[in-house]
Amino acid sequence: MNHKRPPVPAIIVVVLLVIVSAYFIITQTLSEENGALTASGTIEATIVNVSPEMAGKVKEVLVEEGQTVKMGDPVLVLDDSLLAAQRQVAQSGVDSARSAQLMAQSAYDLAQAQYDATVTSARAQEGAQRLVDWDKRTPDWFEQPRWYFSQEEQITAVQAEIEASRQALQQAQADLDQVVKDLDYASFVAAETRLSNARMSYLIAKSVDNRAQVTGGKVRPEDVDVHIPMRAPSGYRVRIAIAKDMSGESDILNVSQEVLDAADAELGEAEVAYNELLTSEAANRVLEARAAVSVAQERYEVALDTLSGLQTGEYSPQVNISAMGLEQAKTALGQAESAVRQAEANVALLDTQISKLTVYAPLDGILLTRNIEAGEFVQPGTVAFAMADLDNITITVYVPEDRYGEIDLGQQAQVTVDSFPGETFTAEVIQMADQAEFTPRNVQTVEGRSSTVYAIKLKVTNSEGKLKIGMPADVSFGK
Repeated sequence: MNHKRPPVPAIIVVVLLVIVSAYFIITQTLSEENGALTASGTIEATIVNVSPEMAGKVKEVLVEEGQTVKMGDPVLVLDDSLLAAQRQVAQSGVDSARSAQLMAQSAYDLAQAQYDATVTSARAQEGAQRLVDWDKRTPDWFEQPRWYFSQEEQITAVQAEIEASRQALQQAQADLDQVVKDLDYASFVAAETRLSNARMSYLIAKSVDNRAQVTGGKVRPEDVDVHIPMRAPSGYRVRIAIAKDMSGESDILNVSQEVLDAADAELGEAEVAYNELLTSEAANRVLEARAAVSVAQERYEVALDTLSGLQTGEYSPQVNISAMGLEQAKTALGQAESAVRQAEANVALLDTQISKLTVYAPLDGILLTRNIEAGEFVQPGTVAFAMADLDNITITVYVPEDRYGEIDLGQQAQVTVDSFPGETFTAEVIQMADQAEFTPRNVQTVEGRSSTVYAIKLKVTNSEGKLKIGMPADVSFGK
């Protein structure tokens, strides 16, 4: 039986052709004349793109293509008119903030002086009181001396008493409210209100009548010239009675008396109405509850008075007020100082932005390309120039895998270019690739493995600047 061999796929043929072609190309670039390893490559240099950090209108371009520059030389200037105006505004803010700081400092100094004066005055007033507890005899109900507790401890104790008495007052008022609530609430409240109003009306009417007795008649008490015995209970009252009799009928006296009589009658009726609402037991409960409120109120007030009496010297209210004023002035001064720092930071930021309007060369080198002109508007990151340092040039060549072992880092080599026939430049191996390139994974033959290549990078000495980027060059590694 005849068996036909299957046709070879076209893709395999293409791959084999590529492998063979690559092998011959690499082999052609390498020479083994006299055993020396040679390779070809292209002169390279690191190219740096120069871009502005700020957006703006190009004011001036200071360099041209092909020009050699030094690191730090200005190459581009952007318009600074807008930032300059903003800086003037920011500087005005600094001046205002500093003026406010001076005022705040003066206010703080004044508050400090006032506080010191207040403390001095308070301590002077306290001087006469500090030894009171030494001089006075300790009451029999105290076992310890009066001076046993310090002023601060006594203030703390009376503050606790103030809080306790305040709570007791609230409780007494709540008890009174409950007692009143247990009665006929609406009627009782109305009766109490009527009685309170009647009592106040009577007191006012009585005061008005007394004034009328003195000034409302035809004869004033001062006009009465009689001898009054020394043992008389009240000589002025006697004169009032005599003046009233001598004045006879008086409209002022009559009307004031009528008002007083009406107030007296209303007071009597209000008291009767109030008493009718209360049994004896209810009346006692109301009286006791109101007495409790009155006593609790007085206890609270006396505690406050006691605290005021103890707050002398550095604990006095005047000192506390001065201390609060001093603290407020200190806070205001801190805010003013912070405002100054903020304003100065704004100016510093604008100064930094203005300084970045001028672009400087980042290295020593030659200007390869120039992409902008004066009058253009550029954005941050726009490539304005491309630069290269031709004193630090390199060349990358490729050697086959079977010659890779002949090369070491730091090894010297010779470089020649067509532009300078007969002239040799020195190079040094600075980098050797750790991974092969153009390596078919399925090649297992010795011939196939020889097509595996590794990149070798060399640094070329170019002190005279003859070598240029892109020049083809040959490298000889020697034996």
